[in-house]
Amino acid sequence: MNTFDVRRKEIEHIYGKVSPFELRNKLISLAEESKEKGAHALLDAGRGNPNWTAATPREAFFTFGIFSTLETRRVWNNNDLAGMPEKSGIAKRFEDFINENSIYPGAELLKNIINYGIISKGFDPDDWVYELADGIIGDNYPQPDRMLTHVEKVVHDYLVQELCYNAPPAGRFNLFAVEGATAGMCYIFDSLIANNILSIGDKVALMAPIFTPYLEIPHLPRYNFDVVELLAEEKTSDGTHTWQYPNSQIEKLRDPSIKALFIVNPSNPPSVAMKPETIRLIKSIVKEDNPDLMIVSDDVYGTFVDEFRSLVADLPYNSIGVYSFSKYFGVTGWRLGTIALYEENVFDKLLRELSEDKKEIARRRYSTLSTSTEEILFIDRIVADSRQVALNHTAGLSTPQQIQMAFFSVFALLDKENRYKQLTKDICRHRQRLLFEGLGLDLRKDPYDAAYYTEFDLMEWACRYYGDEFAKYLQESYKPVDILFRLAQESSIVLLSGGGFHGPEWSIRISLANLDDEHYSEIGEVLHKILEEYVTSWKNI
Repeated sequence: MNTFDVRRKEIEHIYGKVSPFELRNKLISLAEESKEKGAHALLDAGRGNPNWTAATPREAFFTFGIFSTLETRRVWNNNDLAGMPEKSGIAKRFEDFINENSIYPGAELLKNIINYGIISKGFDPDDWVYELADGIIGDNYPQPDRMLTHVEKVVHDYLVQELCYNAPPAGRFNLFAVEGATAGMCYIFDSLIANNILSIGDKVALMAPIFTPYLEIPHLPRYNFDVVELLAEEKTSDGTHTWQYPNSQIEKLRDPSIKALFIVNPSNPPSVAMKPETIRLIKSIVKEDNPDLMIVSDDVYGTFVDEFRSLVADLPYNSIGVYSFSKYFGVTGWRLGTIALYEENVFDKLLRELSEDKKEIARRRYSTLSTSTEEILFIDRIVADSRQVALNHTAGLSTPQQIQMAFFSVFALLDKENRYKQLTKDICRHRQRLLFEGLGLDLRKDPYDAAYYTEFDLMEWACRYYGDEFAKYLQESYKPVDILFRLAQESSIVLLSGGGFHGPEWSIRISLANLDDEHYSEIGEVLHKILEEYVTSWKNI
């Protein structure tokens, strides 16, 4: 048995038993072997790390770092040793610095960022510039630990713009800066359990397909939730997936024993946003049948959809929002994200309604933080829980990360014509067109499609273009993993199984963000070639 046959057996053995990302690692290993034997470059469209970066706000960040380092030397300068930034007069010193160094990269944006805080937000100039300078130097613990005061306000403006489509509910959101959306997910799950507003074995709902950790975490022994899936199984009259949720699936939420709903919107892997009709139905169900439903909405791909509006904007009382800067700004390595919780929310209500014995457990858990533990808000409990409570005094996202987050936020807020946003959308949509042209297929226009990923269902394609007999032949003669194996072995192309995200078993996920444009034409053409070979085999029976 040759190496490829051994690898094939190994991949077939683990298929459906491990995360699609674990399967991806096996396929990469196979594709690497294939690359060494032939002339193919490895094309890994299995992970959604974008291949673009937002340069200008980074330039502003590093130029401001130079200013801030000069500020430390102004206070205390002893060879390699310096002091800490000083607040008094720092805004004027910054003004002089930027006037003298206007040719520095990002200088114009940097000046506008500072002016945004002073003019648009009414910040005290020294307070604003000092928070940024002290933060970028990273010489103090984050204070407040949940999020730096001025940074929270500008990031709040950004989230309102991007997730609420500039039409937020009255009131404000409290934000917790976290190490990307993945950290936010972990913290929320842990705090729901730690505070007894979710318990082991409780019934929760997931909107699927969905990012695999949302599938895997609920089944860990720590949670062991009873999971109900709401499937995005709606199709057009010709059998094409819309990746929307039929009303019959949403109606499951009328069950008041469902205590929580977990959503990725736009979805992953289809990367399609929920249509307004679905959101209206969810709102109606929450109001009429399940008023205490807790909703966790992960909105990382929202910036890629025109006029996107998060469920957090329409159901602020019931929702907690998770957002990551990683995809939009090309910043996965920085680990920048937020948890957003509206000031009046069901989570705090449920804490107030806990039984006396559960309140006593909370009193013991948070007794080192306050003598009035019942007054600690859920968002602040998440902060404390992120450091096992006992280390709450060291909680919080590192301050340089928070400053970079603020710079990205104000950069987007100042871009009134959405030039950067349009660039990122154009990249994804252009690559999607190239992929479908390579496949020889028409691309259905969909206003809710983020085009960050595409999920291609082989059974849908088989039925639509060749009929049920061919689809039956495909299912009886091959396994869903076969096409992934062939792509890796023959062309060094790595894609993910959509079934691993609880999408259709014969679907594959293709990231449109992380390869050069021409590679999507190549992926489409290779995939088309393999599919046509299946058709030829069927016709020759």
